[in-house]
Amino acid sequence: MDSTSGGTAAPDPSSGEPGPSAAAAGSSSASQPRQKPEGSSPPAPPSRYESQKRRDWNTFLQYLKNHKPPLTLARCSGAHVIEFLKYLDQFGKTKVHITSCPYFGHSNPPAPCSCQFKQAWGSLDALIGRLRAAYDENGGLPESNPFGARAVRIYLREVREGQAKARGIPYEKKKRKRPNFAVAAASVSVEAAAAGSNSGGGEESGGGDSSAAATTAAAATTTV
Repeated sequence: MDSTSGGTAAPDPSSGEPGPSAAAAGSSSASQPRQKPEGSSPPAPPSRYESQKRRDWNTFLQYLKNHKPPLTLARCSGAHVIEFLKYLDQFGKTKVHITSCPYFGHSNPPAPCSCQFKQAWGSLDALIGRLRAAYDENGGLPESNPFGARAVRIYLREVREGQAKARGIPYEKKKRKRPNFAVAAASVSVEAAAAGSNSGGGEESGGGDSSAAATTAAAATTTV
């Protein structure tokens, strides 16, 4: 019986054509999705602070571009930064009473008034901090940073004091707690010296340790 009359003919190895099993394996491997290499996790999204800093920086650059005459970042000074802060007052949401307003100095006025809205001091202070960091990150020199100019610091202080009087809300600086590490170290030194003098070793050695501990305690008290 002729072998070619029925069934499937075996592929000729010399023909270079793949067999059924090889073709099936190739099709199955092609249908499977490629696995991502290990360690190639997507980059983390920027933080809220970084996103806000980028928006503030782009807003300031657009302000310089629309300035008449247009300004470059290299020619920007502290005076231009103050102009930018005053420009932002039109978008403020904080009511700042003028001295002739009957609600001047009232934290909770009983009725509305015609005083203008301005940017709150806290918002301006945070904005300057972000722009100052963005300036350094974009190749600016720290010594020529216009956001750290003395005129800008004086302006922010005047805004803080003026809004505190107008709104009747004083801005108090948080007092930093002084650490008690020096006192604790001094007490430990005194106890160690007392233990050494009681354990023996002569009056001379004990007196030397006590004087050293007393000196440490006095220095610690002076620092505190």
